[in-house]
Amino acid sequence: MRIDVVTIFPGYFDALELSLMGKARDRGLIDLHVHDLRDSAHDKHRTVDDTPTGGGAGMVMKPEPWGAALDGILVGAGAGSDAASEAGEQPLAEPAAEPLIIFPSPAGEVFTQAMARELAHEQHLVFGCGRYEGIDQRVFEEYAERGRVRLVSIGDYVLNGGEVASIAMVEAIGRLLPGVVGNPDSLVEESHEAGLLEYPSYTKPAEWRGRRVPDVLLSGNHAAIDAWRHEQSVERTRRVRPDLLGD
Repeated sequence: MRIDVVTIFPGYFDALELSLMGKARDRGLIDLHVHDLRDSAHDKHRTVDDTPTGGGAGMVMKPEPWGAALDGILVGAGAGSDAASEAGEQPLAEPAAEPLIIFPSPAGEVFTQAMARELAHEQHLVFGCGRYEGIDQRVFEEYAERGRVRLVSIGDYVLNGGEVASIAMVEAIGRLLPGVVGNPDSLVEESHEAGLLEYPSYTKPAEWRGRRVPDVLLSGNHAAIDAWRHEQSVERTRRVRPDLLGD
């Protein structure tokens, strides 16, 4: 999977060089490209924001740098043939799959494990990380008309920008790609995969500070262990996230 990220803070994404994501990049399972939005701002101050039209607090990210940055990514992916033609360039002969542009936003649809599974089937994702009071609305409209755009929220709260949300989504999506997680069975037994929260986990020693591992887990009876784990998942979900169980 190819992933492009547009941000004014490229250093945020150094975190994706660590652990499983870093190994996936080393093995070519994830092809990550981070772009500094200021490189697409052509005034001497590399300006990417301006005051809100109509007044109000804060600053809004300008459409021109976003247009230049996203056009460059889409043309490079073979998905920006219209923009390439207008610029007098030749589109690629065999364009790749059309990228999906994701803008992290508290005004977007909520990111879930089901969405992560859906997005793991994409060949090319582009994350646009807003800052300040957000991105000029015309950027969303422009690229929604030309291709595919989704505004996605990782929860009902507000962050300083889209970088943290993008990293969370990249990790949730990336770990579902074939070969990224060593034991694929572990992906099945996780919270939200079956609509339930994950059961409690234990390891050695069998007793620690007077607290014992449940006897069933030491029994060797795999049917009983599976039944216990399911019961624990249901109980934990009922206690912590009853909304997942429905009526």
